[in-house]
Amino acid sequence: MSSRFNNLPSYYTLPDTLRNWPWQRRDNPWLAEVKRESSAWAESFQAFSPRAQNAFNMCDFNLLAALAYPTLSREGCRIGADLMNLYFVIDEYSDVADTKLARIQADIIMDALRNPLKPRPAGEWVGGECTRSYWENTIHFSTPACQRHFLILQQADDRGKHIIRTLDDYFALRRETVGAKPSYIINEINLNLPDDVLLEENMQILIETATDMIIIANDLFSWNVEQAKGDDLHNCVTIIMHHLGLDHADALAYISDLHDHTANRFFEAQAKVPSTGSAELDAEVDFFVDGLGMWVRANDQWSFEGKRYFGPEGLTIQKTRYVKRLSKIGGEDGQPLPEYVIDAPRAQLAIAVL
Repeated sequence: MSSRFNNLPSYYTLPDTLRNWPWQRRDNPWLAEVKRESSAWAESFQAFSPRAQNAFNMCDFNLLAALAYPTLSREGCRIGADLMNLYFVIDEYSDVADTKLARIQADIIMDALRNPLKPRPAGEWVGGECTRSYWENTIHFSTPACQRHFLILQQADDRGKHIIRTLDDYFALRRETVGAKPSYIINEINLNLPDDVLLEENMQILIETATDMIIIANDLFSWNVEQAKGDDLHNCVTIIMHHLGLDHADALAYISDLHDHTANRFFEAQAKVPSTGSAELDAEVDFFVDGLGMWVRANDQWSFEGKRYFGPEGLTIQKTRYVKRLSKIGGEDGQPLPEYVIDAPRAQLAIAVL
């Protein structure tokens, strides 16, 4: 690594990427009840040690669901909350798995999705029963179209390797592994969108650009924790610094411009979505597109309201955009890392959709 990685700033300013985003913060009125139920459901699988479970709870993935699905019914909000919790149960295990083990886990997940009424084998990895239970509940409240659009894959090839992908390669990978696409599909639980409507060119651009904005936000917010843990090679901040030869401040400026360009592509595609010829189906398309815009806002808002990336300082940082860079593990200055940094699950998700 060049000197720009050894001379990182002590403080830095996060760009306000959603300063002109028209979707504003909303949350689902069923949050409190759903949070109790979904948290109890997730904890029932005993996937974490007590300390890791505490860090998991601090992230408040139920809040993310409530922000992402503000208009869904109680059942829809619960399905969304369970999915967020399922993601991170799986993530905790896939992040420490090599490619072979991750493929075994992915096969278990797929089998659980295909056979939600079949008991899982004794002694199997916990992700199998967690997935089976989730999907058994989901199919009772979702349309066949929603179920058809839902599928799970995995990522693991870069784990344990000193690889810095190109920016284009990185986004191509992350669009399929960040977990956004199946999350969008939760908004389809009461819809009957035909495949050709979702595959229409402008709809695909909307899905891609919403996903890219989520990727950018995740990487901007998770970079501090990841660089402290020496785990930032799979992050667009580091990738841009490395491949474009930029220092940290210039990399953030580049990312801010990239986000603005991506948002403009979203708005242009939104204006070009054609009518289906059916008022009822057009309303479903509008609902789905609104859900994409809401997801971009929800992901950003949750990153500050939850304690995943910034601990108890999140709301203050959201206002000031001013961040103190964390010391490296092992201690540049001997200062211990905050507990949420040591214990928090990684930012990568092991879920994608075909």
